Amino acid sequence: MRKKGHVISKIVPGSIADELELVPGDCLIAINNKEIEDVFDYQFLAEEEYLVLLIGKENGEEWELEIEKDFDDEIGIEFENGLMDDYKSCHNKCIFCFIDQMPEGMRQTLYFKDDDSRLSFLQGNYITLTNMSEKDINRIIEYKMSPINISFQTTNPKLRCEMLHNRFAGDALKKVDRFYEAGIEMNGQIVLCKGINDGKELERSIQDMSQYIPHLKSVSIVPVGLTKFREGLWPLEPFSKEDSKEVLAIIHKWQKKLFKKYGTHFIHAGDEWYIMANEKLPEADNYDGYLQLENGVGMVRLLLDEFEEEYSQLNSDNREHMISIATGVSAYSYIKKMAIRLEEKFPKMTVHVYQIINNFFGSMITVSGLLTGQDLIEQLKDKELGEKLLLPCNILRSGEDVFLDDITIFELETTLQVKVDIVKSSGRDFINSVIQD
Repeated sequence: MRKKGHVISKIVPGSIADELELVPGDCLIAINNKEIEDVFDYQFLAEEEYLVLLIGKENGEEWELEIEKDFDDEIGIEFENGLMDDYKSCHNKCIFCFIDQMPEGMRQTLYFKDDDSRLSFLQGNYITLTNMSEKDINRIIEYKMSPINISFQTTNPKLRCEMLHNRFAGDALKKVDRFYEAGIEMNGQIVLCKGINDGKELERSIQDMSQYIPHLKSVSIVPVGLTKFREGLWPLEPFSKEDSKEVLAIIHKWQKKLFKKYGTHFIHAGDEWYIMANEKLPEADNYDGYLQLENGVGMVRLLLDEFEEEYSQLNSDNREHMISIATGVSAYSYIKKMAIRLEEKFPKMTVHVYQIINNFFGSMITVSGLLTGQDLIEQLKDKELGEKLLLPCNILRSGEDVFLDDITIFELETTLQVKVDIVKSSGRDFINSVIQD
């Protein structure tokens, strides 16, 4: 009978595991006589230079395998479940939760709310700390797992309880002190809600969070996303152009103050604030190494700079083709300007750039990452698309070829009768995809 353990799904060719003749279907039971609970245990124990693996085989045998390796050498095994354990779901009822604003009838995985510290370490997800046990905290400190990404929302304990609808949410912030004292690197996030945690509350939060520098490396401020499916939910309002300017004024004030004192800008505005305020994006140095790219902070600046660097090395020629690009409202003006620059460099090339309104979630959702297949089809079906349609990579979940509404890339290509290419996020990839190098 198979012992408990973690099923191996893949062996990396040429790896230590491959040399030991491990195969998919084997189970990892223990390392150095310690049973593996989850990915935290595995990541920590597998770094050692001398290992004894206890492996359960399909036929019920157990193999004990000794390994001598360099400290950072990978064993070369992957597991069916990336966490090697069940995912921890979120028990808060946040007033800004995007999942609560989705329509019925979508695939079930889209309704799962994670609040798992292990996903924070592995994938950069943000956690509220309310779902973290004493054991979780101790293991993060013992294994020095970092960075841990934290959804602060506010440092006002009473307000945090109200925003998360969790009476323990205020006390959960004390866990940040534990991480700080242990030297665990952290990044933070605030989802800003108009009239709730902005203004003076935002100033208070920035002041409080700055006390955790240097272990708290950065904090992003992003506007709440509001879909049209908010019936029965907290009556949140969208930020106006003037509101956005006020938010940026607070952030810029604190950036100057903190940079002078600590040499870091620390607090960062999501790109959407600059777009809504119609203000110029900061230069690259302002982003402190782009610590919050995945949170939409500095993505446009990095794309523009990479584009300019690659563009300066291009030689004009007479290549002739027509392609199209579809993007969300937020990025449209930047993508359009880059396309025009490329048409100027290659006069016989035509690039159509189409702005897609998010009718599925509502027009207040403007990022390309939340566009659906049905909106693309509806708004592109009568357009000139040329030889190829380019879409940004964030429009799909990593490793998938399906949009949020379950329409596949194949279905999009079939309906629109055009080849679809997914473009990576760099400026070089953008140029190469457009000019078809």
